[in-house]
Amino acid sequence: MIPNMNSKQMEKMMAQMGIKSRHLNATRVIIETDGEKVVVSEPQVVEITMQGQKSFQISGKVSTEATVKEEDVKMVMEQAHCTEAQAKEALAKSNGDIAQAIMELGDGGE
Repeated sequence: MIPNMNSKQMEKMMAQMGIKSRHLNATRVIIETDGEKVVVSEPQVVEITMQGQKSFQISGKVSTEATVKEEDVKMVMEQAHCTEAQAKEALAKSNGDIAQAIMELGDGGE
């Protein structure tokens, strides 16, 4: 931030440059990637619009979770002869390791 400038002055200066911002009342933000889910709880979200493009500034408590692919769930279900819920739980425990999930469920293709 620029020294000796309060937030109202900063907003006014940004508006003069065509930059708009607004605070969003979000309760949780989830970002999903191929291998994980990033969860931001108690987020502070600011939407910034500049030259017709929107961007978001997000801060808060961050945690990550491994994501489970549907094809992995199906494979575990087929090989371990289990339910979808059991397959998902086993994959979560094994951090997505299919072989370990199948072995954990017992059958293991015997």
